[in-house]
Amino acid sequence: MKCREQEGLANHFYFDRDDSLDAVKLLPSEYYVASSPMVLSTVLGSCVSACIRDSAAGVGGMNHYMLPGDGSHDTSGPRLRYGEHAMSTLVEEICRLGGRRDRLEAKVFGGGMVIAGMASRIGFANAEFVMAWLDRENIRVLAQDLNGSHARRVHFLPGTGQVRVRRLNGSATVCSREKTLIEALVGDGVNPLVAAAAGMKGAGR
Repeated sequence: MKCREQEGLANHFYFDRDDSLDAVKLLPSEYYVASSPMVLSTVLGSCVSACIRDSAAGVGGMNHYMLPGDGSHDTSGPRLRYGEHAMSTLVEEICRLGGRRDRLEAKVFGGGMVIAGMASRIGFANAEFVMAWLDRENIRVLAQDLNGSHARRVHFLPGTGQVRVRRLNGSATVCSREKTLIEALVGDGVNPLVAAAAGMKGAGR
């Protein structure tokens, strides 16, 4: 896929043996849009992914964002780690490949509270943000699996709209990654709790 907005375009490709399809793995602050059969996958802790699709056009995509809002206070890191940019970029790219806004449908996942403290509040804010954003943009939500105390592995097939979600209870690997992500935000000068609160204030504007 060639795209005008190369920032955050996922490029970790592999072959999915379960579906016998080419696949791409999304990391935090990434997205991908496809108009041919393939699998989009990611692992979520407090982050959220939206799987958005135009079934008539046969095009759909996934994102993976870390914090709600637009990150207007943050000049140190990728814009697509914020929900506002991740959601708008995903929708714009789907429409660029032939989708229409009035036909878009969404399935949303994540916002888990996989570790105590700061991350639990970030997950809740991310989940609230994605629902408010989709409502604001009049995009219908077909399914959601948000919040809870578990991480998730999500596989999305944009060609059919099928989503498979595996809950990862007590995954030490996910917990370790979650802590690393928060430490990276703090290292960039971002207070995740302040960013989450600011993001929620603007979610429904």
